Amino acid sequence: MVAPRSDTRSVALVTLGCTRNEVDSEELAGRLAAAGWELVDDAENADVAVVNTCGFVEQAKKDSIDVLMEAAELKDGPARTKAVVAVGCMAERYGEQLAESLPEADAVLGFDSYADLSTHLDAILHGEKPKSHVPVDRRTLLPLTPSARAGAGAGVSVPGHGASSDPVIIGDLPDGVAPVSGPRVIRRRLDGRPWAPLKLASGCDRRCAFCAIPAFRGAFLSRRPADVLTEARWLAERGVKELFLVSENSTSYGKDLGDIRLLETLLPELTAVEGIDLVRVSYLQPAELRPGLLDAIATTPGVAPYFDLSFQHSSNAVLRRMRRFGSTGDFLSLLGTVRQKSPLAGVRSNVIVGFPGETEADVEELAGFLTEARLDVVGVFGYSDEDGTEAAGLDGKLSADEIADRVSHITGLVEELTAQRAEERIGERVRVLVEGVDEDDPDTVVGRAGHQGPEVDGQVLLPGVSATPGEWVDAVVTESLGVDLVASPVSALDGVPSVAVTSAG
Repeated sequence: MVAPRSDTRSVALVTLGCTRNEVDSEELAGRLAAAGWELVDDAENADVAVVNTCGFVEQAKKDSIDVLMEAAELKDGPARTKAVVAVGCMAERYGEQLAESLPEADAVLGFDSYADLSTHLDAILHGEKPKSHVPVDRRTLLPLTPSARAGAGAGVSVPGHGASSDPVIIGDLPDGVAPVSGPRVIRRRLDGRPWAPLKLASGCDRRCAFCAIPAFRGAFLSRRPADVLTEARWLAERGVKELFLVSENSTSYGKDLGDIRLLETLLPELTAVEGIDLVRVSYLQPAELRPGLLDAIATTPGVAPYFDLSFQHSSNAVLRRMRRFGSTGDFLSLLGTVRQKSPLAGVRSNVIVGFPGETEADVEELAGFLTEARLDVVGVFGYSDEDGTEAAGLDGKLSADEIADRVSHITGLVEELTAQRAEERIGERVRVLVEGVDEDDPDTVVGRAGHQGPEVDGQVLLPGVSATPGEWVDAVVTESLGVDLVASPVSALDGVPSVAVTSAG
C-alpha cells in the first residue's frame, strides 16, 4: 500500500479476530480499490477507518469496542480521519444495538452492505448516516437442506466468497484498467506475508450449545472448487507459498455440493498450483473426520502434517451438554490413528472449562486426556454466556471465580505439556517457511515448520541464518523455548526424522 494523496478518497481497514476475518477484509479491500479508493495502513492517514470487528467471545467484543473508540478519537485531532465504520461479526450480530451504544461510530453495517460498501462510505463522507444494520438469524437465508443451497447461495451475501461471476475484477493494474485475461478475484492483499488464508466455506450447521456463530454467519455454504483454485492461483502469483484453508468447519466441505469427499480431491489440485509449496487445513471437527480425509491430509505430498481438531472437552457428559460428540477414549483413538499415519504431525485444539454442569471430576478427566494426548498447542477458554445460545439458559452455572480457577489449572497444565511436546521435537528435521526477523535479535530469522499453524502455534527461530520471507530453510531442531523451537540449517539430513514436505521449496 502507498501513502495517501490529498486528491483521493482513502480508507484503512482494521481487522480483528480470526483469519476468516482477514479474508473478508481483503475482499472489502478489493471492492474498494476497484471503486477508486486508496488503501492505506493507518487509520489516522485515512478519510475513513473501517473496523472489521470480532463478535466471538466477550473479550473479543471488548477489544472491538476499544478499537472503534480509539479510531473515533482520531476524528477530534489532527488526523485525516473523518469517519469510522463498524463492519464484521460484531456489527452483523448486534447491528442497531451496537450503533445505539456506540454513537461515536458513523455507521454499523452488516454483511449485506459489503457488495456496495463504497457507496455507503461515499454517503458518510457527504454527511449522510446509513441506516444501521438490523440483525437476522442468517441461517434462515438459505434452505435447511444442504443440497438445496448451491443455487440459492447466489442471492445471499457471504463474505469471503467473491467468485469469478462477480463483476468486480481486481488485479495489479491502475484503477479503472481490468485484466484482459487471467484470474478474476475479488481480493486485494493487505500484507506481504508468504502465507495467506483461503476460504473453503462459510457458516456452520452444527448446534453447539455455547456457540452463536451459526446465527450471524449463517448456514454452511461451500465455495465451488473452481473459485477456490482460481483464488489459489491468484495468491500464488502474488508470492504466497503457503495456503491456509479456513472455514467454520472444513470437514463439512462439499456436503452442499453433492460430494462430502470433495476436499480429498481438492487438496492435490491445490498443491499442484504453480508457486504453492504447502497447503494447510484448519478447523476439523473430530466427529466428522472421515478416514479418507485423514489419509489425504496425512499422506498427500505438499499438504502440511497438521491437524487442527476442535475437541472443546473430553468428558462425554460435558460434551453431550455442549451438544457435541466424543469422549476421552474416542479422541485418544483418533489421535492414535493420526500419529500412525503421520508420526510427527502437529496437533492443536481448543478446550472450554467451566461449562454449566461441569464437575471437578470432568475437569480432572480433561486434564488426564490432555496429559495423554501430547498436543502441540491448546487454547484454553473459560466459559461465558453468549447471547442467544442454548447454554446461556442451562442450569448448573459456575461462579466466575470457580471458572477462573479452572482456567488457571488447565492453562498451567497445558503450558507444561506443550513445552514438553516441543522438547520431544529436538533432533527432528523441519522445513521452515521464513516469515521475518526476530524482533529481539536482528541476526535471527523466524518462521514456521510444517506442524505449526500461522500466528498462534509457535515458531522456529534460526539464529545466524540469512534468508528472506518466503524462502524455505531445511534445519534440525536443537532447542525448545516453550512451544517455540530453535533450529540450525543443515546440508546433510540422512537419518534425521523428518516432518518436511517433500514438494515444498
